[in-house]
Amino acid sequence: MKVYNDINILPQFKSSVITIGSFDGIHTAHQKILQLLTAKSREYDTESVVITFDPHPRMVLSQNDDEFKLLSTREEKIDLLEKAGVDHFVIVPFTVEFSQINPREYIEKFICRNFNPKVIILGYDHRFGLNRAGDVNLIRQYEKKCGFKVIQIEKEEYENHAISSSKIRNLLLDGDVETANILLGRYYSFTGVIVHGNKVGRTIGFRTANLKLPEEKLIPADGVYAVYVEIDDVIYKGMMYIGKKYYGNNPGERVLEVNIFDFYRDIYGENIKIELVDFIRPGIKFKTREQVISQLNEDKEEVLKVFKSLPVSKKIKKNIAIVILNYNGVDFLEEFLDTVLHFTHLPIRYIIADNASTDNSVEYLRKYFPEVEVYELESNFGFSLGYNRVIKSLNDLDYIVFLNSDVEVTEGWLEPIIDIMRKDAEIAIAQPKILSFDKKEYFEYAGAAGGFIDILAYPFCRGRLFDDVEKDTGQYDDTEEVFWASGAAMVMRKDVFDKFEGFDSGFFAHQEEIDLAWRVKRAGYKVVAANQTHVYHVGGGTLSYVNPMKTYLNFRNNLAMLLKNDSFINILWKLPLRLILDGIAGLKFLVEGNTKSVKAIIKAHFYIYGNIIHIYKKRKHYNLLINKYKIGKYRKAGIYKKSIIVSYYLFGKKTFKDLKRKDFYK
Repeated sequence: MKVYNDINILPQFKSSVITIGSFDGIHTAHQKILQLLTAKSREYDTESVVITFDPHPRMVLSQNDDEFKLLSTREEKIDLLEKAGVDHFVIVPFTVEFSQINPREYIEKFICRNFNPKVIILGYDHRFGLNRAGDVNLIRQYEKKCGFKVIQIEKEEYENHAISSSKIRNLLLDGDVETANILLGRYYSFTGVIVHGNKVGRTIGFRTANLKLPEEKLIPADGVYAVYVEIDDVIYKGMMYIGKKYYGNNPGERVLEVNIFDFYRDIYGENIKIELVDFIRPGIKFKTREQVISQLNEDKEEVLKVFKSLPVSKKIKKNIAIVILNYNGVDFLEEFLDTVLHFTHLPIRYIIADNASTDNSVEYLRKYFPEVEVYELESNFGFSLGYNRVIKSLNDLDYIVFLNSDVEVTEGWLEPIIDIMRKDAEIAIAQPKILSFDKKEYFEYAGAAGGFIDILAYPFCRGRLFDDVEKDTGQYDDTEEVFWASGAAMVMRKDVFDKFEGFDSGFFAHQEEIDLAWRVKRAGYKVVAANQTHVYHVGGGTLSYVNPMKTYLNFRNNLAMLLKNDSFINILWKLPLRLILDGIAGLKFLVEGNTKSVKAIIKAHFYIYGNIIHIYKKRKHYNLLINKYKIGKYRKAGIYKKSIIVSYYLFGKKTFKDLKRKDFYK
């Protein structure tokens, strides 16, 4: 992270995603802003910039407020922002003159000219300029003129109170460290230098280190605390006293003394970091040496109890994200989201990617599911581009779980899939068994017990051939390598998704998961169906199976997929045959009186004719990625060597088990 203390030496930003504020303490509400900041910077392929002010505006504008102290010093703030993944940290010298800038001049000359932002992310109560007259609404007036988009973060609350730096300061001054730590999202900490004290502690068996802090740093309420002590990157347990000195030189002076358990090194002059874990008791004035020793022994016992009650790890890494792409699906979220959150015991990040819904989806989520991350997209980008934009913005993940909003999961449904993938690094994609929500004893149309394609690239499933859906009697309760997994419920390795650049964004929706699986399999990875676990899918929740738009996308995308992934030799004979078979399908629709679907097929073909060069360029690009990241030979398992249309309509093979296993590639 690059730090700038002077706006006159800033680099020339071609573009950026920025946020502005004091960010004192960088608490959970700030962290939400920073998470969105870094996510949006990755989405837009630009740099993230945090702009703050020093001194804190309150120190300048309220000079008589001597008791005001900071939750984080400049150095602590830099450390926290760097850990959050911020690219640039701009510290603007704050003066009375700066506070009196006209709000419009602030926007035009300070924000637009210096940072050329694509996105500006602000807190719910952001104010600026002379008399704090500027607000988010004023900045929004410049969106078109300066070419940026404003995102305002809603108020974050804890127990019906807004999370704020002021609230945390008051909690710490009242000794409520537990609540303060919750709002901070970590232990309140301070870093200081060890100075000489009275050296009385060593004479009673409790050697202490005396800490001197920067003057601007807030010191919590007097008393004894359980603390973590970090010295040279090693963490120790200890107990700390904050309060008046009742013995030795300068009695009445306020001190910070820490007794570090099982530590005997001399550290005078060194910097150490203290994290406040819990408040043990207020300060006491003792009359005798024996009272001091007795109380300190009791304190140590209480401190050790605190540490014993804590989790083994201070923080569990959430390396799995369940991402649900939502568009006007508030009814599905209301019905199914609760099971998604409670039917797995894995450490999960829950993310709703909202495709610019026009219903009250976002408001509903913020009100009833605050634990869910809501990622608001500016437009309805469809399944392919919507997922691509969101997943590109996520980092530090091993697995992405794609889940439709109209899916009901079952208890423990995800654990077996993750376990299978962890044991076999060649598995890039996996899905559970997908059953019908309305007829739970039957497979669901989209995905069933795993996806296959025939020699002409027509997709079908174990458990569903065309419109014939089988009853689930346990006939496919195994883990088998398939050709593709359903985007309604599938798990994919994040690094593989990134390497192959996710879904083809031009597909919008339908068969994009088959296209991606084909690329992945050509690179030597496996796709499996883990059918010992299952979910229930409503199906057609966002677009009906008989919708002409769905027909258009399916025919168009399937032909494009064939042209991108099959060999040139195969395309020479397959493409003409496919056009004939598509024509027969059109005649079938015409006989049924479904003229809209006939038009959809014709439209799909004309799209292919008009975009053949564009498709060829994509083919070339994806081939380069496959050659770069391949781990083995093309895995053809899941390809039916014959035509599924011929087998189904001419030879009456209506179920997957009617197809001979020898007719599949292994």
